[in-house]
Amino acid sequence: MKSNFDNLNMQSSLREEVVPSRKKIKLPPWLEVAKPRLIPLLLATTLGGMALSEEWPLSSPKLVCTLGGGALAAAAAGALNCLWEMDLDKRMNRTSSRALPSGKLSFNSVFFGAVSCTLAASMLLVSGVNYLAAGLTLLGLCSYVLLYTIVLKPRTTQNIVFGGVAGAIPPLVGASAASGHIGLSGWWLFGLVMVWTPAHFWALAILLKDDYASVGIPMLPSVKGSVFTVKAISRYGIATVIMSIFGIFALPEGGLIYEILVLPFNARLLQLIFRLKNSPDDLSLAKGLFRWSILYMFGICLLLIIARTNLSVEFEQQTLTIASAFFSKINNLLNF
Repeated sequence: MKSNFDNLNMQSSLREEVVPSRKKIKLPPWLEVAKPRLIPLLLATTLGGMALSEEWPLSSPKLVCTLGGGALAAAAAGALNCLWEMDLDKRMNRTSSRALPSGKLSFNSVFFGAVSCTLAASMLLVSGVNYLAAGLTLLGLCSYVLLYTIVLKPRTTQNIVFGGVAGAIPPLVGASAASGHIGLSGWWLFGLVMVWTPAHFWALAILLKDDYASVGIPMLPSVKGSVFTVKAISRYGIATVIMSIFGIFALPEGGLIYEILVLPFNARLLQLIFRLKNSPDDLSLAKGLFRWSILYMFGICLLLIIARTNLSVEFEQQTLTIASAFFSKINNLLNF
């Protein structure tokens, strides 16, 4: 019969396998506090926001300034998050060896780095893009640090539902960088990321629920349990699928190819969600859903970009022409 200690070790081992690269790649301390693994997806949704605008594709200088400013702001937000949670990280086995709690970096040096990145991001976005993109980027940074990390995370199980606004702002940055305003299409991608975030994050939180419980962070799986959490994941997952379908209306052109290609992404997402719903305590299924949810959002953003290519637009036009001719013949036959 296995002891509780053995069970905890098994769960810890599974949690460590969620992101295998963490075992293989040891980041230098100064890069670790910037949380670079989170940045690519934020930049992907920024590109998605750009692809939804009439002005796509952007000029190379504006594209570089937008993505560079976004990356610097995300790095600053990650560093400030690490500073605020330094004492918390010391108390969790999973995070106690990080750069700040282990003393590899000092508080002052990380704070200076975060401020420098924030200023550099602001200058880059103001000078190379526009004031709206710069303001939205700073709003995202403040939302993550102040709204999510400081206010919501330690106080409510719905922290990621409302705090997810920080991760949903990059599409607005992309849209504003491209056109100077946001528009309904930008708000659609903002909404999609908002409903996707709880399903994505709670899958990870199931794996880490014991860690969060040990330091009193009220993550949903730690407070309500896995069964309750998986039911919530299924609701947000279904909402994500429904929301994604409206991308055909958000795209200025090429929406038909997006709508066709998004179907297998949605089918796989629902499959993993319902598998987890049938076995809510299976950590390997939670791990699988977490991984796929990341690929899902990368995929959505890639499909938005593909939909704006000339080939996709031509495919849509030819398909509509063929469909129009077909229905016209049917109508003539019926009227004959």
